[in-house]
Amino acid sequence: MADQAAGAATAAEILLVMRELGRRPFLPADQRPYAGVDAPLPIGHGQTNSQPSTVLNMLELLEVEPGASVLDVGCGSGWTTAILARLVGETGRVLGVERIPELTRRARKAVEDQHLPWAQVRQAIPGVLGLPDEGPYDRILVSAQADTMPTELVDQLAPGGVMVVPVGWLMHRVRKDATGAVRDTTHGEYSFVPLIT
Repeated sequence: MADQAAGAATAAEILLVMRELGRRPFLPADQRPYAGVDAPLPIGHGQTNSQPSTVLNMLELLEVEPGASVLDVGCGSGWTTAILARLVGETGRVLGVERIPELTRRARKAVEDQHLPWAQVRQAIPGVLGLPDEGPYDRILVSAQADTMPTELVDQLAPGGVMVVPVGWLMHRVRKDATGAVRDTTHGEYSFVPLIT
């Protein structure tokens, strides 16, 4: 990417982490045989583990850097939380947030099993989008489709921060500069489960 931040993880680095972690530990037992398929897979409660090529594209757009503070909204199975944790390293922090209690429990265990203590999975607070009391965040990844730009999440971005979020059918990258001004660009069409608070 021509405008990618210096020090941000490259597609090759992201793909390596995705392969090293694997997808199987984050899937229900009945879906593990399909872990290598480039397709979204059901994880229960009408939710999915996102298609690997989509995850790669989103993480490249997110421009994850070592030491970053990252919020992973709609973390589902915990797979993206673990990938992000590997990308930011021990000096970073990743908070995954999920609204469905059973998925939160499973994601928390899956992430803990990866021995990434700088990553945590939290239960979403009803009626609250993200984890505003824990912010601001350098990066925010949203793996659920919003109807409109979620300003509550834009507000949780630190100056210099980047958020990647599907709004409608379009993938958006939101950049907040040092003054708090926001620049929003689109990056292709995607389909996700709905973003619900």
